[in-house]
Amino acid sequence: SRHGSQPRPEPGTGCKVNFILRNGETATVEANVGESLLDLARAHDLDVEGACEASLACSTCHLVLDDESYNKLEEPSDEEYDMLDLAFGLTDTSRLGCQVLMTKELSGLTAKLPSATRNMYVDGAKPKHH
Repeated sequence: SRHGSQPRPEPGTGCKVNFILRNGETATVEANVGESLLDLARAHDLDVEGACEASLACSTCHLVLDDESYNKLEEPSDEEYDMLDLAFGLTDTSRLGCQVLMTKELSGLTAKLPSATRNMYVDGAKPKHH
C-alpha cells in the first residue's frame, strides 16, 4: 500500500495498464477495478503530476489513450473538456487520468504520457500526496 491508497492487486489478478513513458519505454502495471489512472500512476511512481488533486482544476494528469480503450469510455464531462482544452499535446483520444476509472473491460488499456504538461500554478509547487 502506497500513498495511503488501496492495496495493490495480487500479480495476475488486476486490470493491466500499459503506460508509455516520455522516454518511449513501456511500464505495464496492474490496477484495481475503480482505480483512476492518476492514482495508478502515482502508486507506481510514474511521472503523472495531478497538481489539482483530481478536482478538475488542471490538465497535468493528461494522458493519450489507445483508440479502442477511449471508445469504451463515456464521453468526458463538460468540466473535463474545459481542462483538456488547456492540455499540452491534446489529441482526439486525450483524457484526464483522474477521470478514467479502471474496469475489467478496460484491461489492456494503453496510456501515453504527453511530452510535457502545463501547470497553471504560478509558484510551481507540487501538491503533497495524502
